[in-house]
Amino acid sequence: MSKITPVILCGGSGTRLWPRSRKDRPKPFLPLIGDSTLFQATLERSADAAQFGPAIIVAGEAHVPLIEEQAAGFPGTSIIVEPAARNTAAAIALAAARLDPDDVMLVCPSDHHIANVEAFRTSAALAADLARKDWLVAFGIEATAPETGYGYIRRGDSLPGGGYEVARFVEKPDLETAQGFLASGDYAWNGGIFAFRADFFMEELSRHRPAIAAGARSSVAAGREDGARFHPDAASFGAIEGESVDYAVMENTDRAAMVPAAMGWSDIGNWHALRDARAGGDAGNVVRGKADLVDCKNVLVESDGPRVSALGLRDIAIVVDGDEVLVTTMDGAQLVGKLPGASLQ
Repeated sequence: MSKITPVILCGGSGTRLWPRSRKDRPKPFLPLIGDSTLFQATLERSADAAQFGPAIIVAGEAHVPLIEEQAAGFPGTSIIVEPAARNTAAAIALAAARLDPDDVMLVCPSDHHIANVEAFRTSAALAADLARKDWLVAFGIEATAPETGYGYIRRGDSLPGGGYEVARFVEKPDLETAQGFLASGDYAWNGGIFAFRADFFMEELSRHRPAIAAGARSSVAAGREDGARFHPDAASFGAIEGESVDYAVMENTDRAAMVPAAMGWSDIGNWHALRDARAGGDAGNVVRGKADLVDCKNVLVESDGPRVSALGLRDIAIVVDGDEVLVTTMDGAQLVGKLPGASLQ
């Protein structure tokens, strides 16, 4: 049985983690949890040679030097250099068009945290088995709170050998709806991790978004190799209209499946999520750098130099990075990317 090919998508700017995340070194390439960067941790999860083949990275030109530097310890890693940003359906199609038809690809964002690696690998094995049987498989992340910032997957009928058909995908709900989803036990978070057989993914993409499939195939056919880098043809790829894989394929196919994944997942989407993903100390406070906290609770401090002194705070993030300082409530953390400083980084 062929090994699973990890396809790691390095897109997005991580503006909600400004000022630590900047355009020249965004979220995936920062050591936000532990000593490894989120990108390196993603590579490490799929580095078991018995289960996985070498990873394919899909990324823009600007981040190729960072990728090559941080992937140096993972032999065989290759990079597809996107000529333009065209969202996830086109990015995945580039990788699929480069693989052998029967290859199973495990599509992973480069900037998520997964605490339980063995659970991840178990879910990946089950997802790959379903992908080989002509299912397009999403990881259904165990929902532990009524989150309104995530999409949801409703579990359908069980499948032989494990996993479920997808009854429906749901966009980000309001709080009352999310609470109902959690109470029902029928819904999981959509974490953006998928398993596809390369040829079947392209078949379904051709069925539902033929222009994206044709553009990806053309750009690969006219592309060029440069060592471990592959450069798709810019004109063919640039003509593609960008769309997410969720909208383009997963919400339209009648072959959508999900595998349950209880693996300590977080998208580290903002400072609130990062605080929760790190181990808290006294009173739930999480500190990196110099800080004195008095009568504080659930406060995150991240400082690359100056001492931060705070008294009597609750659920606050304080971030000092170079010449920028951010102070936000945890409720406001979702809006950090809209600050002028974040947009001008």
